[in-house]
Amino acid sequence: MKKIQILWLSTLFMMSCSGGNEKKTTSVTETTEEIISTEIPKIVKISIEGDDMMRYNLDKIEVNTGQTVELTLTHTGQMSALTMGHNWILLASGTDKTAFGMAAMSAKDQGYVPQDMKGNVIAATKVIGGGESTSITFDAPAPGYYEFICSFPRSLWSDEWQFRSASLNNILILSLSHEKINIIDPLCL
Repeated sequence: MKKIQILWLSTLFMMSCSGGNEKKTTSVTETTEEIISTEIPKIVKISIEGDDMMRYNLDKIEVNTGQTVELTLTHTGQMSALTMGHNWILLASGTDKTAFGMAAMSAKDQGYVPQDMKGNVIAATKVIGGGESTSITFDAPAPGYYEFICSFPRSLWSDEWQFRSASLNNILILSLSHEKINIIDPLCL
């Protein structure tokens, strides 16, 4: 009787392990991962517009430290450079923009960039009137907060704009070691 029980258990075990005559298929699912490039372009092109209402269309510009910045300023208004001119000036960190603006009012012949404060200017465009554009190229400065202004006298008390520099880790989802600069413009002087 023991032999029959052992034989019966062995048969039952073999049947449960074999799974019968059913064929099992295993599907292989391919997965692909999207690779995100961490390479930062060497050149960044920025377009900013000023209008007859003493406003820029951008209040913040972000670029990476060390990038070459190609900035184009377009005056979308209709007034001339004599009545409502616009320029774009990136000030060094810590520059007193009010003092700069006051000095700029008497620097018409220098494009409203006071010569004794040129050391406070990282980059500057010429003054343009309605329908005109101008471009400049400069290297993005070290990380930090920078202000950009329009030093044309009638713009002195307009909106605020800034240029800020910080690590990409603090600004973007990507975790990179590159440094990010945000240009924030505090006033169109």
